Amino acid sequence: MNAYIIDACRTPRGRRGAGLAGVHPIDLCTVPMHAIVARTGVDATRIDDAIIGCVTETGEQGACVARAAVLAAGWPIEIAGVSLNRFCGSGQTAVNLAAQGAASGAYDLVYAGGVESMSRCPMGSDMGPLPPSLTERYNLVPQGISAEMIAERWNYSREQLDRYALESQRRAWQAIQEGRFEKSLVPVADAPQPDGSRKTVKVDEHPRPQTTLEGLMALKPSFKADGKIHAGNSSGIVDGAAGVLIASGRGVDELGLTPRARIVDTVIVGSEPVIMLTGPIPATEKILRRTGMTIADVDLVEINEAFAPVPMITMQEVGIPPEKVNVNGGAIALGHPLGATGAMLIGTLLDELERQDKTVGLCTMCIGYGMGIATIIERV
Repeated sequence: MNAYIIDACRTPRGRRGAGLAGVHPIDLCTVPMHAIVARTGVDATRIDDAIIGCVTETGEQGACVARAAVLAAGWPIEIAGVSLNRFCGSGQTAVNLAAQGAASGAYDLVYAGGVESMSRCPMGSDMGPLPPSLTERYNLVPQGISAEMIAERWNYSREQLDRYALESQRRAWQAIQEGRFEKSLVPVADAPQPDGSRKTVKVDEHPRPQTTLEGLMALKPSFKADGKIHAGNSSGIVDGAAGVLIASGRGVDELGLTPRARIVDTVIVGSEPVIMLTGPIPATEKILRRTGMTIADVDLVEINEAFAPVPMITMQEVGIPPEKVNVNGGAIALGHPLGATGAMLIGTLLDELERQDKTVGLCTMCIGYGMGIATIIERV
């Protein structure tokens, strides 16, 4: 049995402390939920489950955001909900697990997505001391240090990293100017603002079109005094939510749905936990092996830009042409709302495949503690 993407949508990415900071994360999560039902015309009572990725599951994002969002959205109480945390891969994991459930016949119609309010639930606020059983086995370091390790091991210069970041900004701004995100972008209405007013947030707030190479090169390193990684070549801290509606073949037939894409395959792998961010390489290699594809068979690729070295090493080691990768920019320009990003990227990838009239897309992400995730989709 197959799994199909019926639709995908997302909120804008709100800059930390800005446009979406006044929105409770449960309410933020309901925005794409409402939109996806309205856009597809599905009967919400037919949805079997809601699988929601969320990384910082504490405070307002604690206590099963997924089930809370189902109830807050006014969906039938019979629809269950589960929140999951696979660090930055949470939203993509939600999509992959939903696809696996649909393909197995466990679900006929399932909502997958993610949410993260990095303004209201700061990254790391859910962390506590790690046990010696872990720390004595692995000398774990912050992800920024892992990015520095990659830059050193692959011998990337500061200028190479900053040129990549500059291109991310250029591509993202061009995509915004040309309206490439509008197909899936759902405005957040009546969002409380820091000045006490309310407004509808319609656009991604993080891109900096005025960015220059000279400006990037002047920024101070964030993790090492003599380092190469800084705020300008790292992913942005933002708020946002996304959703993907997935159906089984039986669900498509019984409900009269029109799929936009088929989920060809999904993989998850573990990778070295200290350097941590190399997971997209083995994940991509594995999914290509499993599907019998080569990278030449893939038309477009989304690689999450946690830090500039991550997509750079993935392109280099897997042999992916840069013109196929993150054609509308990535998280350096647009921001990385942790648990929501993977679901956002799936939607962005599908939109761009349709815009270019291409067929096959690959989405992959690095994940904390050394993991990699990948999904291949095919338009139908």
